[in-house]
Amino acid sequence: MSQTSTPFAGLGQNSGQNTGQNGAGGAAPNGLVKDATIETFQADVMQASLEVPVIVDFWATWCGPCKTLGPILEKEVAARGGAVRMVKVDVDKNQMLAQQLRIQSMPTVMVFLGGQPVDGFVGAVPESEVKAFVDRALQMAQQMGLGGGAGAQAEGPQARDYLDAAAEAVGANDLAQASGLFAQASQMAEEGSDEQAEALAGLAACFASAGQVDQARQALDAVPQAKRSHPAVAQITAQLDLIGGGGNDGASAEARAAYEADPSMQNGMALAEAQSGGGDMEGAMETLLGLIERDREWNEGAARAKLLQVFEALGPTHPAVKTGRRRLSSLLFS
Repeated sequence: MSQTSTPFAGLGQNSGQNTGQNGAGGAAPNGLVKDATIETFQADVMQASLEVPVIVDFWATWCGPCKTLGPILEKEVAARGGAVRMVKVDVDKNQMLAQQLRIQSMPTVMVFLGGQPVDGFVGAVPESEVKAFVDRALQMAQQMGLGGGAGAQAEGPQARDYLDAAAEAVGANDLAQASGLFAQASQMAEEGSDEQAEALAGLAACFASAGQVDQARQALDAVPQAKRSHPAVAQITAQLDLIGGGGNDGASAEARAAYEADPSMQNGMALAEAQSGGGDMEGAMETLLGLIERDREWNEGAARAKLLQVFEALGPTHPAVKTGRRRLSSLLFS
């Protein structure tokens, strides 16, 4: 769960008091847990998160699961020895703050880093998941160069830090975390900068991977015109263009059956379209290379043009693209 804007600039600056008890009535560990209000949120969360991760627990006295989750969160925070802090917000006493943060269910837990919400969850979860959540927050903080003390960046993380952390999340196949980090990077980057273009392209790629093509196109629409040729933007644009052609497993199977029954160039192109439209770029590459080998001039070089689109969609560093380009050169100049 991530948010792409921060409606907190006008919130108060006064620091809150250490809480003596959590939502369930237990003792706060080591003074690391505070009760916050809309007046103290800026100092206790936004500013504090420039140094260490700040976990915010939105709870209510009538919420049964909150009474179970709160002590677990406090236990995990205490176990980190000050590397992470916790703030508790009673939503009934701070309804305006809850509305600004779009809190709709309890409990809701969010982690802030660098003045931005970067991760979270809703509802009671097992203790093992709470531990993993806190560990993930600390890992993101490390990636962004945060951690408290003299080693922390006084000005907080920059857009590039969020991009690097997002790339790590993509590598770990954590698209939810990656999309949140890309969104934060796009907000922090200078308008019209390479960082903004990379962030929006990364966000679009996350949406596309999740099958949310419309949202991916919306992210790309936000890229300034001057940055539409940025390599990352061009790559995801090519992917969406190919996906826009349609295709799924059923369509690919049907097209393959038609091609096997009648291996014409036209049926071969239909198979490549179905493969690329369904996201099987490497399969489409193989089909297109086979067609070029048979007749590279067919339909004014349609197979070659389609293959170049597939190369762009996969990106220049993809191993299959490097191999495919060598094979294409061999076919064209042999």
